[in-house]
Amino acid sequence: MQVNDSQTLVLCVLADGPMHGYAINTAIEGLTGSRLGPGSLYGALTRLEAKGFVEHLEGEGRQRPVRLTADGRKALEEELRAMAHVAAVGLRSLGVAPA
Repeated sequence: MQVNDSQTLVLCVLADGPMHGYAINTAIEGLTGSRLGPGSLYGALTRLEAKGFVEHLEGEGRQRPVRLTADGRKALEEELRAMAHVAAVGLRSLGVAPA
């Protein structure tokens, strides 16, 4: 499974529980120090929903919370394990001990 950076970030913050778009972007900012643009955030949510990795919940007004599905959790775990492997190999190649 291949997930781009914005999709991985969205999945990561949704692992803590359901959130609406603004809360997702605020959590991403807390994690990375920067926010996604609206096109990147809502594009990622649309692609993740099409893959069955997230689903919308009923909400009040315009805010519709989104949550991870079981497939989304599995995809996130696989992606993070692959990223951890790449990071470990890269750090070893640089002669740097992992943090």
